[in-house]
Order: sequence, then structure tokens, then C-alpha cells
Amino acid sequence: MSLLYEGKAKRVYTTDTEYQLRVEYKDEVTAGNGAKKDTMAGKGKLNNQITSIIFDYLTRNDINNHFIKQLSETEQIVQQVEIIPLEVVVRNIATGSITKRLGFEKGHVFEEPLVEFFYKNDDLNDPLITDDHVKLLHIAKDDEIDKLKHMAKEINKVLVQLMEEMELRLVDFKVEFGKTHDGEILLADEISPDTCRIWDKFSDTNFDKDVYRNDTGSLIETYQTFLNKLEDFKQ
Repeated sequence: MSLLYEGKAKRVYTTDTEYQLRVEYKDEVTAGNGAKKDTMAGKGKLNNQITSIIFDYLTRNDINNHFIKQLSETEQIVQQVEIIPLEVVVRNIATGSITKRLGFEKGHVFEEPLVEFFYKNDDLNDPLITDDHVKLLHIAKDDEIDKLKHMAKEINKVLVQLMEEMELRLVDFKVEFGKTHDGEILLADEISPDTCRIWDKFSDTNFDKDVYRNDTGSLIETYQTFLNKLEDFKQ
């Protein structure tokens, strides 16, 4: 097995099985597009376990994704896809950048989920782009844009229900999609407290990477508590 790609949070390896890859989660944590970076023992294990549980839950709720199985504490086997260079962000509650861009008060609940596209390009700092920009950059056609938005909203419905069962609120999250060798669009990458904002239903306490971004708590303890809630839900 050879290293195919290494990013901020994961290493991706080839396998002996055609169209399958092995993903290894790293102990690195970053914020601000890599401006803030640390290594935290156990972080990769937590994200792998959390993502594996969530992707399995999404599969059982008819959300097509690349996850095949958890291989070890830090590894999983996934279907090979070519990542579409978009971060697809779904917002249920206002916080973060949208409060600065559009003036919403933090905590404002949107009447319906908002879907935004960000161009995955580190040199450009992953800018917010419109549907027309997506077409101009030849990233996706009209029907594919519609499919990405529809899939993102369907994922949101399932995750909102999951968080509700855990007495949590899904504030917002980002997902990535990829195309298989035969052109099918699948949910890919990961879903974890790294890629979501999650608040306690009653106190609005963070269960996500904002505790690291804002230095308000222990990331490892926060992620472990979230994993414990997930495992209790599974039972």
C-alpha cells in the first residue's frame, strides 16, 4: 500500500482492492486554514470513530457515501472518489463568518437551511462562490449543482434528527463530495466535530472545534464527550 495523499488531518493510501482506499486519521488539529496548528494525542482515533459511526448511520438512512468499514482505531476503508473541489456548507443557525458577512445575530435560527459553496483552493483561502462561479470554473454543471444541494439538505435532515436524539443542536457543517470511477456522486471526506458546529440543546455549550479555535476548552475532552453520546445513542 502506497501513500496517495496527505492532508492536514488524514493520510490516504492505495489498497490491493480496486477502487478502495485506506484512510488514516492523524493527531493534528488546525484552525484558520492552517494558521493555528497543534498535535494532540488521540485526536485521530476520536475523529475516525466518530466519522465511522456517523457515516454508518447515514448509510442506514439512505445517504450514499464513500464509507465501507472501520479498519482500526485510526483507519477506515472507503470507496475511491475524485473529490469535487467544493466545500458545501449547510447552516441552520447563524454563527461564525455569516454573522460578519450578512449581519445576522449569533444564534439566529434560519427559516430553512442555507447551502453555500466554498471553492477548495488554499492559495485563495477557500473563497465563497456562487452557482455561476461553480460553472465558470467548470467544477459542476447545473444538474450536478442541484444534486449537491439536494444531497446536502438530505444529509442535514438526518443529522439534525441524530443530534436531536442526543439533546444537541446542529448549528452548521461542511461536507465534501466526490465522483466514483463511473460518475456517481457520493458524500466523502468526514463528518466530525472538526467539520460541524454542534451546541448543547439547553446551554449552547460547544461540542466542536470552536473550543480549540477560541481557546474555551479541551478539544480531546470535548470530542470524547461527543463520542460517548454517540455510543450511548447507538445502544
